Amino acid sequence: FTADQVEARMKLMTLTLDDQAVSKADLIIEAVFENMDLKRDIFAKLDQIAKPGAILATNTSTLDIDAIAAVTKRPQDVIGLHFFSPANVMPLLEIVQAKKTADDVLVTALAIAKKARKVGVVAQVCYGFIGNRIMDPYGREGERCVLEGATPQEVDSALEDFGMAMGILAVYDLAGIDVGHLTRVARGDSFRDDPTYYRPSAMLTERGWLGQKTGRGYYRYENGKRVADPEVVELLHNEGRRLGVPQRKPGAEEIRERCLYAMINEGARVLEDGIAFRASDIDVVYTSGYGFPRYRGGPMFYADTVGLETIYNRILEFQRTLDARYWQPAPLLEKLVKAGSSFAQWQAEQAR
Repeated sequence: FTADQVEARMKLMTLTLDDQAVSKADLIIEAVFENMDLKRDIFAKLDQIAKPGAILATNTSTLDIDAIAAVTKRPQDVIGLHFFSPANVMPLLEIVQAKKTADDVLVTALAIAKKARKVGVVAQVCYGFIGNRIMDPYGREGERCVLEGATPQEVDSALEDFGMAMGILAVYDLAGIDVGHLTRVARGDSFRDDPTYYRPSAMLTERGWLGQKTGRGYYRYENGKRVADPEVVELLHNEGRRLGVPQRKPGAEEIRERCLYAMINEGARVLEDGIAFRASDIDVVYTSGYGFPRYRGGPMFYADTVGLETIYNRILEFQRTLDARYWQPAPLLEKLVKAGSSFAQWQAEQAR
């Protein structure tokens, strides 16, 4: 843009600290950090201020939108519009339909996505919706590999060699390590019987090493480039030993399989739970918002190319050799393997 173009666009925006300024808006998008109490407080206020028929949207990436909508007298007008970071670059817009979201609100949200030149994908409400729910086990395995003796660079290189735009630990550094950590804290003690669960992110957050925004996270950032940080590597390896994690230093192929197959297995659960309508919706989410290589088609398409039986058998092997509580084949995956089917065939059958 020229300076004149920038100035013209900036003049289209009005900045204000006055809540009443949104009273005439057709669409209001809340985008505060992931704190349920804060979001519910804001929506209760918006309910009093916004005009009848206004769409009240939340940009939450993980929280229960039904619980947010419940504080309003107009739950039919509440929807999730989850933009992906960085929002000016990533084309994905996850449109989350709550239980009482009206059909006209959903259709309008899809039209808004098109108007904003975003790729709109409809999801239902659960922790993390489509994208972040599937990202959770993906990231878990990346961090677990570090506790076992791999370096952040080895984990990310294995994934980037596969075609991912960024490895998972570099992604955490970009997004802010504290963001994911605080989201998991907000979930409660779901995994309190496992002290290794996302322990690396917790340790870095405790030290204020939050990624690119602080110049240090899984890596150091010097002159805009990420470089290995031996101190972080030593810190996390020592923590793995302290927690009794077997030190086995997984290789690149195992890192890829663990991260990707955990993603695919959770994708099967997302389909089974009805959070995504189609396997291809998951593929669109991951190729449009998570840097999954488009030439591989997305995680579910990729799974079909590898063969579901191959993935299923590898998951059973990980169940024997790693932490069994995390390596339980999704019932849908097992069903398709026994039927000699694929995600593509399952999707075609669902459409009939």
